[in-house]
Amino acid sequence: MIHILIVEDEKPISDLLRLSLTKAGYHCTCVYDGASAADAIEKEIFDLILLDVMLPCVNGFELMEYIRPIGIPVIFLTAKNAVDDRVRGLRMGAEDYIVKPFEILELLARVEGVLRRHGKLQAAISIGGLEINTLSMIVTRDGQEIALTKKEYDLLLLFARNPGIVLYKSTIYERVWGGEYPESTRTVELHVQRMKKKVGWNKRLSPVYTVGYRLEV
Repeated sequence: MIHILIVEDEKPISDLLRLSLTKAGYHCTCVYDGASAADAIEKEIFDLILLDVMLPCVNGFELMEYIRPIGIPVIFLTAKNAVDDRVRGLRMGAEDYIVKPFEILELLARVEGVLRRHGKLQAAISIGGLEINTLSMIVTRDGQEIALTKKEYDLLLLFARNPGIVLYKSTIYERVWGGEYPESTRTVELHVQRMKKKVGWNKRLSPVYTVGYRLEV
């Protein structure tokens, strides 16, 4: 599972980044200053870092000096008029930058672009007898296309990117539908049942008693 470190001291922006990326199927860790980011990098393995320039304790450029030898790709977060910051960040080895305020689609596109350049994000996923093309959003089995709704496709991709991991219903709801999971709804169960029947995963996608589902591979 792709693990992204978000280093942003403005909590509303950090929350928006986390929500958007989590919904897209990524695992996110959020920290709010440069010193905490350095600690997190020492303890965990990250596939990508979203790094704000203006941070408490240790700023983004100082932190970049620490990150560069490790080789984790970095996307800088910069203010709209901070051209010098963007140029400096790219010269220091950042892969890209995102200008605040940003559009969610642009954020996801830039993240996917960097991950793909580093071979961390597959354009095609082969799993459980299926071929999933994440660019065209086409799913096939034995060369035959399987018609899925957008929600069914999002569910399929979430499980395909997290094989063997128990995904809680609340996590599934948050990533596919967004927002807080309403305990009284059976939306997740109904969509999972329809999706796994269409793709032939009745025996492969197993319910975990009362909490969620796990894709067996």
